[in-house]
Amino acid sequence: MQDPYSHKAVRRIALPMIVSSITAPLLGMVDTAVMGHLDDAVYLASVAAGATIFSVLFMGLNFLRMGTTGITAQAFGADDSDTLRTALGQSVITALVLATFIIALQQPLLDTALWILSPSTDVGRFTQTYFELRVWSSPASLVNFVLIGWLIGLQNARGPLVIMLVINLTNAALDLVFVLLLDMTVDGVALATLIAELCGIVVATLFVRSELASRPGHWNRIEFTVLAKYKRLFDVNVNLFLRTMALMFVFAFITAQGARMGDVILATNALLMNFQLLQAYALDGVAYAAEALVGKAVGGRDHNGVRLAVRRTLQWSLIFAALFCIAYLFAGQLIISMLTSIDTLRITAREFLPWLIISPLISVWSFLYDGVYVGATRSKEMMVIMVGSTALVFLPIWFGASSLGNHGLWLAFTAFMLARGIGMHVWFRRMINGPEFALDKPITELPGHTDA
Repeated sequence: MQDPYSHKAVRRIALPMIVSSITAPLLGMVDTAVMGHLDDAVYLASVAAGATIFSVLFMGLNFLRMGTTGITAQAFGADDSDTLRTALGQSVITALVLATFIIALQQPLLDTALWILSPSTDVGRFTQTYFELRVWSSPASLVNFVLIGWLIGLQNARGPLVIMLVINLTNAALDLVFVLLLDMTVDGVALATLIAELCGIVVATLFVRSELASRPGHWNRIEFTVLAKYKRLFDVNVNLFLRTMALMFVFAFITAQGARMGDVILATNALLMNFQLLQAYALDGVAYAAEALVGKAVGGRDHNGVRLAVRRTLQWSLIFAALFCIAYLFAGQLIISMLTSIDTLRITAREFLPWLIISPLISVWSFLYDGVYVGATRSKEMMVIMVGSTALVFLPIWFGASSLGNHGLWLAFTAFMLARGIGMHVWFRRMINGPEFALDKPITELPGHTDA
């Protein structure tokens, strides 16, 4: 019988997810390159500020993807097609409700974001233009989170690959058309994102319909119309939301402090974050495999399968992290030169490049364990570790090292990522060896599961 947690199983999920995941930061690099080659750094700084706002809004709601994946993977492991439908329907409804709130509250959200970021007058004006266009992508963006998460939970890596390629290649192509051919600026970048997300939801719907057709089951209307039935989804997702908001706070804090140091530092950090996001999204591809495989093992009550899934996905993660370190060491300056033609930004970015060279091997642990905890639906532990790393490590180190300027910011961020990884590793070792994680219990008694 084939080992369901073999290296082949990891590769089957991880490689397509790595390819699909890195298209997002590559798109960010296209945005950066398009803006970075205009005649004023204000355009790049404005897109950086606008993108940060939506990172907080959309990635703060990324629990829609993570929560859907964990619950779906466990239902898949338990061979429960009805619960698969419940997880899908409840998450889509939740996504649409949240998107409606974002659109309805767009002006106070924008005002608050600009107050926090405190950009210069010119950057603030262009950031508002970017926000007012891109906010209309909210329904498509959030529903795409759900549909991609659901497909990952079913170990369908091809669907998310195609969806992300459609979204990001469409976005990149429209960036070039709107900015380079039609002489638009930040409004062109925002409009490109809006159209691309709409294309993505069309493709995602086709893959979901195909999966549903191959897995006969029943849609129980009461599961979608009675609020109490959302209890398990909410229990998992509230903790994921708090966890993700803590992470987004860190990124927003870095952007805000960079803005206070001037447009050059703000634009430099935006440029360098492309390095962090590129390796983060690539390593997330392996973490997605961990989500699917760990979730399947938990749903199937296979204790040894959890251990095998973690061990093998960790091996893959460490290999990719080492490759990113080597690539940044030898090609980092070339990448910077490709991203901007502004000499001031090139010189400044090279000064801070060493922080990005060491980042992959420090960050890899938290990326992988995120996948493990999502698959096991241990969202409370994820939240506690993230909030603790933010409050007890990131902020104290920044305020202690603020005299170092931007180096102090990168020192605080690096320590934050290290603390996350250590905390998640230690808690996992305690968790996997403890009686509360015994997988010989009925599925309704497993950690993270509550009856609706």
